Parts: sequence; C-alpha cells; structure tokens
Amino acid sequence: MIYIQDNASYHKEALVWEWFAANRRWLEVHQLPPYSPELNAAEPLWHHTRVHGTHNRCFKNTQEIMTSLDGVFHSIQRHPDQILGYLRPFQ
Repeated sequence: MIYIQDNASYHKEALVWEWFAANRRWLEVHQLPPYSPELNAAEPLWHHTRVHGTHNRCFKNTQEIMTSLDGVFHSIQRHPDQILGYLRPFQ
C-alpha cells in the first residue's frame, strides 16, 4: 500500500513513524510538500464539508456539530456526484 500524508503535526509523532517502520513490508509512506493543499485530495472534501456543514453556524453543543457533519457525510454517500468536480484534478 502507498500512503501519502500531509504535514499535520500528529503525522510526525514518533509512535506513528515507529508503526510505519514496523509495517514497511506492505506500507510505503510519502510526505506531501509543506503548504501544498492543492496536492491533497482531502482538502476540497473538507472545504465542501465546512461550506455545507459548519460555515456561519453557531452550534449549542457537540451533538449539534456531529449531527450537521453526519448529514453532510450521508449526503456525499447518497450523491457522490456532488463532489466529483472537487476530485477531478486528482484523477
């Protein structure tokens, strides 16, 4: 498996890299360059999620946020065509 990850701080934890090393026989890890959201297919999906689930909204509690995000993710599952345009540059 080839795994490509961004430079989030939790990806740099020693425990994570120890696990990668222990699984090197089937896992190849590559880092995206710093500050390169245009190379990360997850970024447009997170943008879609923010616009449709959290943008300009005030949530009373964690459950309200989770309900909103759950709705966005279920919508993507039911209508994958709504995000295909975001993923075209990565095909």
